[in-house]
Formats: sequence, structure tokens, C-alpha cells
Amino acid sequence: MACDGSGRVDRPVAAVDDGRIVNTAGNMSLSDEPALGPRSAGVLLHPTSLPGPGPNGRLDTSAYRFIDWLASAGFRYWQMLPVGPVDDTDCPYQPPSTCAGGTHLLDPGDCAEPSDEALEAFVRTERDWLEDWALFAALRARFARPWPKWPAAVRERAPDALADARRELAGAIHAERVAQWRFAHQWRCLRTYAHARGVGLFGDVPIYCALDSADVWVEPHLFTVDADGTVTGEAGVPPDAFSETGQHWGQPLHDWEAHAADGWRWWSRRLRVQAGCFDLLRIDHFRGFAAAWSIPAGAAAARDGRWVPGPGRVPFDAIRAQLGHLPLVAEDLGVITDDVHALRDGLGVPGMRVLQFAFDGGPDNPHRPEHHPEWSVAYTGTHDNDTTLGWWRSLDEDERDAVRWALEMTGVTMPAPLIDAALGSRARLAIIPFQDLLARGSEARMNVPGSCQGNWMWRFEMDDLAALDSASWRARLARFGRVG
Repeated sequence: MACDGSGRVDRPVAAVDDGRIVNTAGNMSLSDEPALGPRSAGVLLHPTSLPGPGPNGRLDTSAYRFIDWLASAGFRYWQMLPVGPVDDTDCPYQPPSTCAGGTHLLDPGDCAEPSDEALEAFVRTERDWLEDWALFAALRARFARPWPKWPAAVRERAPDALADARRELAGAIHAERVAQWRFAHQWRCLRTYAHARGVGLFGDVPIYCALDSADVWVEPHLFTVDADGTVTGEAGVPPDAFSETGQHWGQPLHDWEAHAADGWRWWSRRLRVQAGCFDLLRIDHFRGFAAAWSIPAGAAAARDGRWVPGPGRVPFDAIRAQLGHLPLVAEDLGVITDDVHALRDGLGVPGMRVLQFAFDGGPDNPHRPEHHPEWSVAYTGTHDNDTTLGWWRSLDEDERDAVRWALEMTGVTMPAPLIDAALGSRARLAIIPFQDLLARGSEARMNVPGSCQGNWMWRFEMDDLAALDSASWRARLARFGRVG
């Protein structure tokens, strides 16, 4: 829905019904079939990595051209990282709202504006998160610091102070409502366009949210946070493959008893919003529902934490009773114990297998291709891994020999053998990071876990996409039975 004659990709027209964007190009939602559908493949690329002007990629022409390439190459899914607002580090896993859209992704060239009736209907439909977020965003801009450092009356949500803020910041609050309408509008147009070309969108739901978020400010009782914003139980992980000392994430844990007493309303609302945007949803850090690593306030190292029990399948059963079947994928990586496997399998949710993890730990390593269950998603690597070429270059010669032996490599250079191993996996769905399609090295890595600098910045150029032969990729996917 471009506003001018600039030659950008022609987008589908979406109708507005009661403030919501109606899909006019068909619906390939997987809500009525198994989450993974038939054997297929997808590409992992966050929208911020798209080319174009500005500091990050957007939902503009480049996004539509990327969808065109995916469709022509035979890929069925575009997997993304979380698409909500971000903090100053641009980390999509520290969202200041679990329901709002990331307005940094908006296409400034899309001139669509809501009518008064459309905006009113949108506000009415999304009121359970939108009004709190709009006020929080306006206050955040006003005070320019995290909510625990706001004046006490606003920090503690005194009714008179909130009423004054809503009156004084009415213009900024209205502007955020409009911005969220625009995000919903542009997103629905993108999804409609993708569906018309046989491409589904695969989203990512972080298990936690940032301390400095509307969610925690509005309902601190649902989290391990004192009234003044002090985190009493911090999320993280013990030492693992990514960090010898473990990781501090800075987010509060969930107070599962409070969520249960509230009927799991926060989780249901969150998944309702995300399921309205995506055809598959990855639940990040799924193991936290079995048990979570809790780091006490003031701990010097993440290794000083302890495991605390999670709620198990109870929230999933409650959410399914409220929302129906949801097409979920479990991010079951890290320190995974039998209770995590039992929870995942009991829910019938597919897990993940990452080939970069497959070549150490012995022949029973679950990431080895011969151990991939059909009901899983196979990856060469994730956004937290180095690119496959960067990973290969980091291995010593003995480690490379182990990979060569396992993959029966015969002179073919990386990343092609690992890509073929993912495509040849028994896993129903195979996902390849776009950096691996481009055969990029460590300079194209998206994230280094445990580091706060230099992440989430990688972008490609449109010439890179033009250089990828879609016909060759379609033939390659077909060879592994992944083109429907």
C-alpha cells in the first residue's frame, strides 16, 4: 500500500473491519492442524536485518521482496525474533511491552492513517494492553529513565497521579495509539502478502519481559519484584555452552502462584496477541516452565543461583481452554532435564535440534542428525550461535575431522554440508539462518549471549538477495522433499 509511484512492490489491499485488519488474501493459519504441517523449510531473519535506509530494517519494500524470494525459492516460513518495542540496546528479548508492536519497524513511506472510527474500534479491541502501554510509553519519554526511578506517586500508580498524567500527556498517548494502529495495519498487510504467496510467519515469544516494562509497572505482583522495582529473583541460566559463568538476564522471574490466582490472564492475553500475528510461535526458554534458574539480588555471578520449580503444563492447559489450540514450538536448548522433555512431549509441542551442537558429547548427542525426531525443528544454528562458517572456522582440526566424519563430507566446504544436514533431517521443519544462505562468517553474527555490545546490528544488502538463485534453492529443497 505504497503512497506514491516509487516503483515499490505492490502490496495487497486489506479491509478494515471494526478497527481490525481483515486478511483478504486467504488464511494459512495452522491453528486447526498439527503445528508443523507438512515437511518444509524456512529462513531465520529478523526484520531489522533487512536492507534499506535508516538504522534498521523495516516493514517496507525490502520485506515484501524478501517474501517474494522465499516463495520463489520454495521456503514456507519466515522466522523472526520478537517484533515488539526494544530498549536502548536494541535487544528484542528485553521488551518494554509484551503486546505492543515495535514502531521502529514501521515503514515511513506507508501513509495509511486510521479514521476516528477505526482508531476507536482498535482501542476498544486492544484496550486490555494498549491503554497501559500508551501511558507507560508517554511517561517513559517524559522522565527518560526506568520506571523504578520515577516519582513515587507515578511509580506506585496512585490513581490521582495517573489521572493527572493521562490529562497532561494526552497528546503523546494519542500518538502512541495511532502508532500501534499503524503497526497492526502494516503487519496485517505483510502477513496477507506472505500468505498469498504460501509463506507463513514464525514468531518468537520470550518467556520473560524487561523490568522496565509496562507489564511489570502495571502488575508487579505477577513478578519477583518489590514495590520499589527491586528484583528479588533475577532470570538467567547457569554455566552452559554459551557461558562458563552463566548468564544474568536482568529480568524478574514470574510469580507463578500469582499468575494462577489471576487465571493466567497475562499469558492468555500475550499469546492471543502474538497468535494474531504469526502462524507458528516459538516459546523462548521453554525449560523455565519446568524449572527456572533464579539468581538472588546482589549475587556476583549467575552460578550463584538455584533452580526453582515452574508451573508445568497448568498454564498451557488453561490457555488452550481460553484460546483453543496454538501452534507452538518449544525452545528446549540449554540445561535440559527429563522433566523438560516430559513437559514438552506431554503437551505435544515440537522442540528444536541445532546442528552446531551435534558433534561433541558422544554418539547419543540428541542434536546429531540421526537422533532428530520427526516432530521437531532442525537448525544449522540460531540467532545466539555464530554463523555456520564462523563456527567452522573456530574449530580445531580434530573437531573438524569429527564433523567431516559425521557428515561424510567429501570436499564440499561449509556451510553447504551443514545446510544439507538440516534439510535432510527427519525433522518436519528445517530452518536456515539467512547468513548461512549467504555463506557469511562471524562478521554477520547476530548475537553473542552474555554480551551487551555489538549485537542485533547485522544487515544485508539487496544485492545479496539478488545474488541468491531462487531456482537452485527450490531444486535443493525439492531434493530433500521440502517443497510442498
